[in-house]
Amino acid sequence: MQLNKFTDIGLRVLMYLSQSRFGQQVTIDEIATTFDLPRNHLIKVITRLNKLGWIKATRGRNGGLELNPDSLNLRIGNILRELENTTELINCEKPVCQFHGNCLLKDALQAGLESFYTHMNQHRLLDIVNNNTRDKIIFMHKAHAA
Repeated sequence: MQLNKFTDIGLRVLMYLSQSRFGQQVTIDEIATTFDLPRNHLIKVITRLNKLGWIKATRGRNGGLELNPDSLNLRIGNILRELENTTELINCEKPVCQFHGNCLLKDALQAGLESFYTHMNQHRLLDIVNNNTRDKIIFMHKAHAA
């Protein structure tokens, strides 16, 4: 299984915003530059994260982005499930599969997907931005400010 680009960007944004800049908000342009991302695609991801309440986006001259502090406790499996928006790995009806109704592949894949999300829920956003990752994010913030 490979995460889609939308989910990948969403995780990077959440991680990047996890380290506070002491009252300074992060801009969309900063994230786009830092991660070499297309601005238009990034805006779609940020809009979704904002609607989910995981980040706060403020418009205007002094606007920017910041992480909702409660988001540090988000479970990674739940983040992936929400951003991937994938309820099943295969669709046996489009196109119609000749094995439909006579095979256990879809059930096996579904069980594997659920196991993946369950395993990933053992980790919180806070857990994956500790130690070296936290230090790297702080370095990236400082590099952008320079």
